[in-house]
Amino acid sequence: MSEPQPADRPRGEQTPRPKRPAPLLFEPGAPDDGDRDRFFDLESMDDPLQLLDRATELALAFRSAADRATAFQAMAAAQLADPRRFDRLGPDAIAERAGWTEDYAKKMVEYGQDLIRNGGVTPEA
Repeated sequence: MSEPQPADRPRGEQTPRPKRPAPLLFEPGAPDDGDRDRFFDLESMDDPLQLLDRATELALAFRSAADRATAFQAMAAAQLADPRRFDRLGPDAIAERAGWTEDYAKKMVEYGQDLIRNGGVTPEA
């Protein structure tokens, strides 16, 4: 992981916040019949064993993705709070930007510092 870098925008100028992703209700690339809500076509499965297997697979994948995203949030928070940055953010600013409480932001900064110290997040096999 590289060292924190100063912001490349003039002080006080806000970058546009990215739009929140659309809810993932269906498998990307699946044909759209437009008539019904789909969630990875789980509602169309008649075999409960197949349904359990596929639903479990999806739950584990989403949990894993959420865990990894949280680790990246923590590392970003730690970088933004780094006292070596001239434009560092305090826990209150990080909390506001991420939609967290200030106490949670402090914990995430600590978690991110630990991750960075130990080599960051690596791809899972």
